[in-house]
Amino acid sequence: MATDLSEISTLDVEPGTLPATMPAWVIRPEREGEPKDAFQLEEIEVPEPGPFEVIVRVMAAGVNFNNVWAALGKPVSVFGYGDHPQYGHHIGGSDASGIVWKVGEGVTRWQPGDEVVIHCNQASYEDVEVHGLDPLAAPSQRIWGYETTWGSFAQFTKVQAQQLLPKPPNLSWVESSAYGLTYFTAYRMLINRAKLQAGHNVLIWGAAGGLGVFATQICKAAGANAVGVVSSPEKGELVKQLGAVDYIDRNEFAGMMRRGGETPEEEKERFKVSRAFAKRVKEILGDAPDIVFEHVGKATFPTSVFTVKPFGKVVICGATSGYELDFDVRYLWMRQKEILGSHFANAYECQQANQLMAEGKIRPVLWRAMGFDGVPEAHQLLHENKHLGKIAILAGATDNDEGRHEDGPGAIWAEVGA
Repeated sequence: MATDLSEISTLDVEPGTLPATMPAWVIRPEREGEPKDAFQLEEIEVPEPGPFEVIVRVMAAGVNFNNVWAALGKPVSVFGYGDHPQYGHHIGGSDASGIVWKVGEGVTRWQPGDEVVIHCNQASYEDVEVHGLDPLAAPSQRIWGYETTWGSFAQFTKVQAQQLLPKPPNLSWVESSAYGLTYFTAYRMLINRAKLQAGHNVLIWGAAGGLGVFATQICKAAGANAVGVVSSPEKGELVKQLGAVDYIDRNEFAGMMRRGGETPEEEKERFKVSRAFAKRVKEILGDAPDIVFEHVGKATFPTSVFTVKPFGKVVICGATSGYELDFDVRYLWMRQKEILGSHFANAYECQQANQLMAEGKIRPVLWRAMGFDGVPEAHQLLHENKHLGKIAILAGATDNDEGRHEDGPGAIWAEVGA
């Protein structure tokens, strides 16, 4: 069936009633490869909500790197797990803002017409970890729109009711569509895992990137002192605007990056540069950092462990430069430092973080908004590292300002990147 893109922003049904089909950007197993080819527009049957589920009309969606992986089928294909075997397709998208359109049995908190932001953590209500430990520890835990289908690159999405948060009234659909995955991840890392306190000193890698722009603002809101590592003076100025004490251009210390396979002499030189970097951090903050905000992995981790102060914490949520970490463990045990793993956030953490956004204490940072036809191009830009910041996709919304109901700080539009 041919799909008319103009249909995405118009509906002939009212909240509470679903159309039979919807336009959606779909990946199928036989198309895994370059994002520009893997994503194809299809007309898909609109799902009905099950118990404790909600169908949301997507007004805008955020683009994340996880659906570059879904398109490529690497490092693993999404079609081997989650609900993909049941449906045979992948509709990606792990960030969105939208309107509650239909609720399933048992849903009492949300009603058709409610304006919401969607966080991306799902878990089965039957897992005991959900009710006493943490949903992130549940065997069924998964990331909506990556490890599941029915993500946000469609006219409608299907989510668990617990994923919904009130849309901040001071933000437009576009502004509220693209912060969840990275902001809520940074919030958990700093607030609940590393126990960030006023007066703490924090080193943030990639401070102008998707995670770093929020880590920097969280530090400012908490009364902590942050120094950000960036790739250019222009990005450094943005980081200072967001609340950092100062920035360090990583190009000045390029020799500290761990490549792997260094000879003893090369490692000696690398460590010399790491020492100089740690000295610079201490000069800016007045002391070694209490916390290092890590997500780069292999290239930076040896320097992170060395730089953090005794009894300090390195908190890590990813490893964009490589997962195999090689560092001198003596700096860990002899100086009694901690390494903390962190993964996204639970619903309560998302709610607390979202409230700060509604209060204007944290602001989204966006580079570009694209029309619904831009989904393949947006992911291709990420794949080729040609993007300059966060990308949002308009779905039901028709412009960048639609959906704002109150005055207040909106998004910061800037060219960013690590």
